[in-house]
Amino acid sequence: MEKAPRNQTITLSDQERADYQQHLLKIASPVSENNILNRIINQDLHHILDWFPSRFIDLLFLDPPYNLTKDFNTYSFKQQSVEGYMEWMESWLPKMICTLKPGASVYICGDWRSSTAIQLVCDKYLIVRNRITFEREKGRGAKKNWKNNSEDIWFCTVSDDYYFDADVVRLKRQAIAPYREDGKPKDWTEEADGNFRLTAPSNIWTDLTIPFWSMPENTPHPTQKPEKLLAKLILASSRKGDIVFDPFAGSGTAGVVAKKLERNFVMVEIDEEYCLYAQKRLQMAETDTTIQGYAGGVFWERNTLRDIKKKQLEFQTL
Repeated sequence: MEKAPRNQTITLSDQERADYQQHLLKIASPVSENNILNRIINQDLHHILDWFPSRFIDLLFLDPPYNLTKDFNTYSFKQQSVEGYMEWMESWLPKMICTLKPGASVYICGDWRSSTAIQLVCDKYLIVRNRITFEREKGRGAKKNWKNNSEDIWFCTVSDDYYFDADVVRLKRQAIAPYREDGKPKDWTEEADGNFRLTAPSNIWTDLTIPFWSMPENTPHPTQKPEKLLAKLILASSRKGDIVFDPFAGSGTAGVVAKKLERNFVMVEIDEEYCLYAQKRLQMAETDTTIQGYAGGVFWERNTLRDIKKKQLEFQTL
């Protein structure tokens, strides 16, 4: 079926599937860092965790199945009790922590059903620093409940000696009511395109757009995270050349953004189809390093950059 003109969802041809399959990695014994660096491992995480080297990861990004019943192509997850979800997390998290450097940071995604278990488990093995809540503008309404359109990201560290750069993840937004002191802008700047303020990064994010069909990063994965979200975490908690580990990689957003931002990555994904999409996105990142919502070294409030470009176009046509 032919796509609509504005549909930019990534697709795979038969030839691409065959080509990308050759790049996927399978391991059957202990490996070194060099064996798996910047590779996608297409295996069940539980079968290979014991074979990873110790203390080589700078940033661990975890987007495991949330505690709800959901199908992920060839893999399905069933909702459990809080205790059951905690037990499932403890079947892999402690081993994963062994791969982390002493100064590593950890981000774990969840929703309201899984956040209780995530905090309780993380309190046992890590230092919990914060909980980010981001607005997920998609979501179905409910007649007898509040619409669920937020998700959480728990920020943890291995120790008190960790890297965090708040300056590189400040949000650029329009100054709606610009205040002046002695006739000069206070905490905002006058630019050719308007008045803007750089604000400190908070734990409430309302500037994200969940990938959908008209976005060039979109894939068929049902719970794909935005590249902008990963860019914030990676820039704040890693340096260029560091290693980002995503053991529930899905269609590869963490690795793709790590590559665009000059970091290294290791990804694990059980489903081959999603691995192939991740491999194609990595190839696309060879020539396109743009991240929607991140430009000029700053993160823009949702739609602000688009509105500026629209005004510029209107001015050019006058």
